[in-house]
Amino acid sequence: MSAALETRGLYRRFGGLQVTDNVSLKLEPGARHALIGPNGAGKTTLVNQLTGVLRPTRGAVFLDGREITALPASRRVRLGLARTFQINQLFPDLSAAESLGVAIAEREGFGAALWRAAGSRGAIVEEIAELLARFGLTAEMDRPARTLAYGRQRLLEIALALACRPRVLLLDEPAAGVPEGERRDILAALAALPEDVAILLIEHDMDLVFSFARRISVLVSGRILAEGAPEEIAADARVRAVYLGEDGHG
Repeated sequence: MSAALETRGLYRRFGGLQVTDNVSLKLEPGARHALIGPNGAGKTTLVNQLTGVLRPTRGAVFLDGREITALPASRRVRLGLARTFQINQLFPDLSAAESLGVAIAEREGFGAALWRAAGSRGAIVEEIAELLARFGLTAEMDRPARTLAYGRQRLLEIALALACRPRVLLLDEPAAGVPEGERRDILAALAALPEDVAILLIEHDMDLVFSFARRISVLVSGRILAEGAPEEIAADARVRAVYLGEDGHG
């Protein structure tokens, strides 16, 4: 069986600066994989190469065994690779229901401007309702996205990514900026994501990482320093020294 997402020897240079350095990473189907590392480790640059925002200087990216290194970001989304961002990428004046309608209409080829016509189709209405319920947004479905609490906005962004029906979902710091009291909602949403979707979580919140991930890769100075199960990463002296701190994580 092909890996859901794989990189082979990715390099990316900006002038004389090597930002990703021979990164090889593999997500199995249904993976719950976290990518961690200190600020400046190259995580965002790596995700941008996975999603097609940046082309690697050298190396290759594969989705379900198909090389996608040269494909644009929009084509990768259609093939099943979706992403959320560190900063919300929402439709601020649309409601949660309307936003999901736009995303589903775009996926189905109606075009974002035709979401109302798409919304008249029973299957799409049902899908919007299911996504709202999955992420606990039903009671707020008619509110403009900009009026939602920040944690609820993050949930809506994950729902929008899932509306693309991805086989691989990249979650770029979904808990960033979310108040402590709302983080449990993020964790519950991640735990409830479909098991057949491979997920790569990029996150600084170690409680979230260690409760979610079945496998963790540690990126330092553009290179994979360590990779393994959470308990292996927590016990790795190199990781403790450069990232987790001497107290580590149980």
